[in-house]
Amino acid sequence: MTTNHQFLLARRPVGAVQRSDFEYVSTPLAAPAEGEVQVKIAYVSLDPAMRGWMNAYEGSYMPPVPLNSVMRALGAGEVVASNNPNFKVGDHVAGMLGVQEYANHNGAGLNKVDPRLAPLPLFLGTLGMPGLTAYFGVLDAGQLKEGDTVLVSGAAGAVGSIVGQIAKIKGARVIGIAGGADKVSYLTKELGFDAAIDYKAEDVSAAIKRYAPNGVDLFFDNVGGDILEAALNNLAMQARIVICGAISQYNSTTPPKGPSNYLQLLVKRATMRGLMVADYYPRAMEAITTMGGWLAAGKLKSREDVVEGLQNFPEAFNKLFEGSNNGKLVLKV
Repeated sequence: MTTNHQFLLARRPVGAVQRSDFEYVSTPLAAPAEGEVQVKIAYVSLDPAMRGWMNAYEGSYMPPVPLNSVMRALGAGEVVASNNPNFKVGDHVAGMLGVQEYANHNGAGLNKVDPRLAPLPLFLGTLGMPGLTAYFGVLDAGQLKEGDTVLVSGAAGAVGSIVGQIAKIKGARVIGIAGGADKVSYLTKELGFDAAIDYKAEDVSAAIKRYAPNGVDLFFDNVGGDILEAALNNLAMQARIVICGAISQYNSTTPPKGPSNYLQLLVKRATMRGLMVADYYPRAMEAITTMGGWLAAGKLKSREDVVEGLQNFPEAFNKLFEGSNNGKLVLKV
């Protein structure tokens, strides 16, 4: 009988995630029930949002992962058995599959993908949830206009790197914020950002003012905390702020830090809005088709950071919060 290895959430993490917050188990693999497909998972997506799903807070956009259940995660793999007429053996799919080797899934929210068009990790990155977040976040929620000065935090990450490149494609001037000289160099020399700020080595607010003396028209925020305050200090009139995430706050053991200078929104007649990519899923093919074209034409670059081995999940996940990942972080099962 085939064995399925899984990571179960054993307790709610306090601060940074520990291996002891999970139980790594081996269970007999059951056949898929009526209406289900069985997917052999090839890659698990590691995303900052997963840290929030581990908490007990019920007021979020998704319920918390129940204790002693498989840790929720996006993944991609191949259908190896099917009792669902919408999927056949050999189909490749991406969706919420969990941190495990195999998933029995009812098919809801599971999307067919074609590995002949792009490697599977790309469907968890640029052609998946992070890419859709970037595309609709900057073009729809952010109302990007040609000539805008755009500031992106977490700019070397899976979402931020795509946000900046889309803004450049659409004729904006782009400034990225990232941690470390290598990431700063990657943004300017490889991705074509106009400027990049190393938050680990510079006064961020002063650097924004230097690179955007007339203010920031659109700020796409993945970080929150002090970085959000620095951006608020440097807004242009009628600026737009898109709140995508706040990774600087996710491991905090105290309440999230809100901006003390939020009245800059009033002074600059600015708007701040939250972004939830699920709102745009009905339009997903618009983004995938457009970004696929940009990738094929060499206008858009994608980088994946692949960690080998399902058993390395806790340590690999923490790379997101250490800032040691380079591009979209995925776990190769």
